[in-house]
Amino acid sequence: MAVPGSEGRAAGPAAGDALWAEVRALLPGTEEGLTLALSGEVDDCVQPLLRRARRLLYGAEGRPREAAALGRIGDVLRDYSWEKLNAGPWREVSKAWRQVYTYGCLFGALAQVAAGHPLAAAVRLCDLGLLMGASVLDNVLARLVRVLQGRMPRAAAGRAERARAEPPPAPAVPPEDALPHLRCPSLEHFRDNYLIPQKPVVLEGIIDHWPCMKKWSVDYFCQVAGCRTVPVELGSRYTDEEWSQKLMTVSDFINQYIVNQNSVGYLAQHQLFDQIPELKEDISIPDYCCLGEGEEDEITINAWFGPKGTISPLHQDPQQNFLAQVFGRKYIRLYSPQDSENLYPHESHILHNTSQVDVEDPDLIKFPNFRKAAFQSCVLMPGQVLFIPVKYWHYVRSLDISFSVSFWWS
Repeated sequence: MAVPGSEGRAAGPAAGDALWAEVRALLPGTEEGLTLALSGEVDDCVQPLLRRARRLLYGAEGRPREAAALGRIGDVLRDYSWEKLNAGPWREVSKAWRQVYTYGCLFGALAQVAAGHPLAAAVRLCDLGLLMGASVLDNVLARLVRVLQGRMPRAAAGRAERARAEPPPAPAVPPEDALPHLRCPSLEHFRDNYLIPQKPVVLEGIIDHWPCMKKWSVDYFCQVAGCRTVPVELGSRYTDEEWSQKLMTVSDFINQYIVNQNSVGYLAQHQLFDQIPELKEDISIPDYCCLGEGEEDEITINAWFGPKGTISPLHQDPQQNFLAQVFGRKYIRLYSPQDSENLYPHESHILHNTSQVDVEDPDLIKFPNFRKAAFQSCVLMPGQVLFIPVKYWHYVRSLDISFSVSFWWS
């Protein structure tokens, strides 16, 4: 475990100067080189603040003498742009305001480093910018956070309450309900027999070469990403009334929800691999995605990390899906889109792709036609990849501490 109070503070003036020099080297060499370009119009008061922050950065040899003033400008930029980011639907938020938010995070993080403060606060600001902002200066926040993280002590998952109970028995999957399994099919065989007819299948042997299959564990995540701030879903399923989201560090998430299991929390992250490139280096896009119509950079890669008992209610997605199981096991049921009327989707627009039925404990008085819906199921084991065709309904329950990677493609 990290020693309390050792959250990456520089060991002394010399160490602090060396870190600042490394951080400063990530920025353009001259004040004019830091262009402060935005991808659209913003309020007139913003540009003077950006230019003032730039002068503070370049106005002195070595570290800026007015780190506190730089930090205050960062605070103002973040607070002001935060209102714009939350004024309406996310898809309508201007990229320019997201860039302003990123500059606010950048200046705040630089001020923390320049003042010699513990690095945890600077790392958090970088992560907030990566999560909510838009890239500036050749994605400087991603480069900055890698430098800062390298100076942070590596955390380890706590063990005081870490029980090593025997894993629960997997639910029985009758042969007549079992999904087919296929080992390393050719692209043509997969396309002709599963992709074109839209039939789900469990693929084996196609991710055995991924480095994550040997490297990843709960402790590994704590060491590689423990200090990073990520959004965590709180609650066993997103349809529960008490479900919510919270930002916390990976190490806090692991110790609270994975190790001690005080309640159910789930790291379901659409940006994790962009935010933490070290993890993205341990996986690769399945070759079968090349059969799609989109480009590789249009494939969405998602991370799903959580404790035993986490549930994704029966729902459908608008794209093809490869769900790759890295560690732990998941019980999964699939229903054809042809059975949609028997699955009672929610009537609200937000949850129209989610069934009202509790799959493993259905209320057949309230939802009588659910008994007519035929399903297939499997227990997805480490190293297996489930192909879920577009619009196929699927229900997922984690049987163990589990990490999965999904690829959404068209």
